[in-house]
Amino acid sequence: MAILISGTFSFSFHIFWSFFEHNMLLLAQTDDSIESSSLFSLSNIIGQGSPYLGNLSAPITIVDFSDFQCHLCARYVKNTEPLINETYIQTGKVVLVFKHLPNRGFDSTGANLAAQCANEQGKFWQFHKLLYENQQGIDSGWVNEDNLKKFASQIPGLEMGQFNPCFDNQTYKNFIDNDVKLAHSQGFFDTPSFIIVNNINSSDPEIIKGAQPFPAFQSVIERELDELKK
Repeated sequence: MAILISGTFSFSFHIFWSFFEHNMLLLAQTDDSIESSSLFSLSNIIGQGSPYLGNLSAPITIVDFSDFQCHLCARYVKNTEPLINETYIQTGKVVLVFKHLPNRGFDSTGANLAAQCANEQGKFWQFHKLLYENQQGIDSGWVNEDNLKKFASQIPGLEMGQFNPCFDNQTYKNFIDNDVKLAHSQGFFDTPSFIIVNNINSSDPEIIKGAQPFPAFQSVIERELDELKK
């Protein structure tokens, strides 16, 4: 009898706890979406110094959390990002913002620091492209300090006299750390992860996780653009 009562209590408690956790999760998601609307406003993230591509008057923002050693990120950059660029960024409908989420290896933080130093000279996207085009195995040495400086030296117009002290002094360490904290606050621990924000009506941001194909982004963007026509 004692075993039966104990088992019944355990089962009932499990049901209650599952119900409690489910509802708390719903509340957390609601609160996070409200918070995200302000955290990811275009003026806020651009004001922080995040690299961006496109027209700041674009109605839609895509915020990309990525790691330069992430193979899935490279897949997205090579297969999906060009279509987003051609279809939406170049036509003034979307602005793309990059956020750093180094999580693939010990060398990842150095790559993000170097990229942000390149951004200081308006060369982030050239550096971004160069790293993903030359990506190799995680922590295989391809983005060690020497190689990162070699990559930077290949970018036309980038002044190494400015880049080297920026990189050596880890000038943007706090900046990178804040990007990571922001990602974690939204439940992003893997890369790539994306938030799509409607800049006009401040509707709840939509989330895409992983190296999804172009249609996955297209459906969300078109839905947001349709909302603006109403």
